[in-house]
Amino acid sequence: MPDQPAAPGEPTVPTEVAPPRETTGDLRNVRQLARLLSIIEDGDPRLRSVMKELAPLTGTARVIGLTGPPGAGKSTLTGALTSAFRARGERVGVLAVDPTSPFSGGALLGDRVRMQQHATDPDVFIRSMASRGHLGGLAGATPQAIRALDAAGFGVILVETVGVGQAEVEVAAMADTTVVLVVPGMGDSVQAAKAGLLEVGDVFVVNKADRPDTRQTVRDLRNMLALATSDGWKPPVETTIAVSGEGLDELMGQLDRHWTWLNDSGERERRRLVRAREEILALASGTAAARLAAAPALTELAARVAAADLGPFEAAEELLAFLD
Repeated sequence: MPDQPAAPGEPTVPTEVAPPRETTGDLRNVRQLARLLSIIEDGDPRLRSVMKELAPLTGTARVIGLTGPPGAGKSTLTGALTSAFRARGERVGVLAVDPTSPFSGGALLGDRVRMQQHATDPDVFIRSMASRGHLGGLAGATPQAIRALDAAGFGVILVETVGVGQAEVEVAAMADTTVVLVVPGMGDSVQAAKAGLLEVGDVFVVNKADRPDTRQTVRDLRNMLALATSDGWKPPVETTIAVSGEGLDELMGQLDRHWTWLNDSGERERRRLVRAREEILALASGTAAARLAAAPALTELAARVAAADLGPFEAAEELLAFLD
């Protein structure tokens, strides 16, 4: 049976870009959206044309990133936030990034298992993505995946990062609101949120707040945040018990307050400009790296550097000349 045409105004992927049965049709269809995301993750040659067609349909979704150390309860809180937004009638897309094994190359994509309560909801789409060695807590295909979910009409997109620690700040360049989770009882409470994470967090959440060190953790975070420079928004610190939903209403209130501030202050547009810039740089860097790796002179230059006949900086400059 051929695919039925999409209703007027519904997002579609052009038939001239991909064969029928693969990406053609209404992106509100779960299978067709899943195929598109597979094309994005695989770097399919059709991706450039498809994303060009989807571009006019993007720019309306609210993107919320969740990051923090392993075991902080990111998946559980993501599931709880999904329920809260669905109660408001929002369509919710979830991108959950899992680490890729450096040995087998595989990844345990377990977030869909943890969010089984949403598995039968047609207005919730959950996609687990492997990081595939990409640093920063996200997968390299995450920006295009966000665009695809935006084009598919999801009003809220939740992006859950790998959970690798203090260097996991890339999500801030892709999200409108960045939520940083910490948990009490993991040593120095600021250790999980210092340096980069303290600077990128818009809302801080002390999850598993039924633990005895919760008050101290909240106090430490607030003291550290009081020392940070402000751009007009002072990050709040909320406590939650994601498993039971305790504190979720207060967290939703802070997320709404930040969303209002983003729109009223013009910060939303600035952040989306930064997001577009980072996406362009990432794509350009990847393309340039692939071209340089395939340059015939690379092997010769490497041999000269190894033999100490040429310095690495000079070799790099000679290699870059091939991009011209």
